[in-house]
Amino acid sequence: MDLLLDILSTMVAQFQKPTLAFLIGGMMLAAMGSKFEVPEPVYKFIVILLLLKVGIGAGISVREADFVELVIPAIGAAIVGVVIVLIGMRTLARWRGVSPMDGMATAGLFGAVSASTLAAGMAMLDGEGIAYEGFIGALYPFMDIAALVTAIVLARLSAKRKTATAPTPSGDGTMTLGGTVAGPVPDPSEHWDLVRGILVDTLRSPAISALLLGLALGIFARPDPVYESFYEPLFRGLLSILMLIMGMEAWSRLSELRKVAHAYILYGLAAPLVHGALGFLVGLGVHHITGFSAGGVVLLAVMAASSSDISGPPTLRGALPKANPSAYVGTSTGLGTPVAILSIPLFMALADALIGF
Repeated sequence: MDLLLDILSTMVAQFQKPTLAFLIGGMMLAAMGSKFEVPEPVYKFIVILLLLKVGIGAGISVREADFVELVIPAIGAAIVGVVIVLIGMRTLARWRGVSPMDGMATAGLFGAVSASTLAAGMAMLDGEGIAYEGFIGALYPFMDIAALVTAIVLARLSAKRKTATAPTPSGDGTMTLGGTVAGPVPDPSEHWDLVRGILVDTLRSPAISALLLGLALGIFARPDPVYESFYEPLFRGLLSILMLIMGMEAWSRLSELRKVAHAYILYGLAAPLVHGALGFLVGLGVHHITGFSAGGVVLLAVMAASSSDISGPPTLRGALPKANPSAYVGTSTGLGTPVAILSIPLFMALADALIGF
């Protein structure tokens, strides 16, 4: 009972902090039909600055980090990304009435990472004076790329196998992918070319490129002065604007869920909590192996709970053109992101109870 009361009190306190307050404020503006909007170029500029800040900060910390302390959390993050996609493949993608292609795209988006949600988690920990490893931002691409590549490859391979083995449309109510003429099973070399192409496209995406650039600058250059004088002071203000935009976007995307099965609503509400719990458990394991901080465990759970809102949608749209964006983007932005952000206090309370800050 005491643990439950602590969790509830922590969550209530966090709802009053700027990060969550701006998110909820944006949803309220959209619900009231406000014409307030932030120009798209300004939104993209804010996102790039936030990613560069996270990347540079991570790179600066990586310079001082022990190799073992970094590599084990990175492996854990990649494993979490893959497992999340596999969970989605076994649940949502097999739900009656849900297109397997749409289900896999949604699972990939939920396995990938939201930079803004990660930044929100960092801001909450910073606001409470809770320490975490500076290289946390460097774990972003490991989980992100692992999830997107896994989802896209599995979706494409599944579509090709159905084309080769299913000459007639399915009678179970699901959408048939591909044509009616049987063909050969893809050669293993084609699988590798597919994986390599997807990996290259992902690395070239604006979000991952900005993050990796910041990471490289932090490791190999000495950007500390500009980081401390420019990026760090602007971080909280830019994040509050981003949360406002995301709140409005989340409300507007809710209507798109009417076009898809109710399964997406259940998945959007439950997946962030299940995935976050998975990330939290992996973080606990890393904590016992390397001494990973309680704050680091929280942020690994936050990354797992989040769903990509920057790099994922354009990557999936290009790689899986048959997937319905209103399914995976609507579920992610409309439900997944708000639930993930609102669950951050829960993971903070759990970490405090099980590890201690």
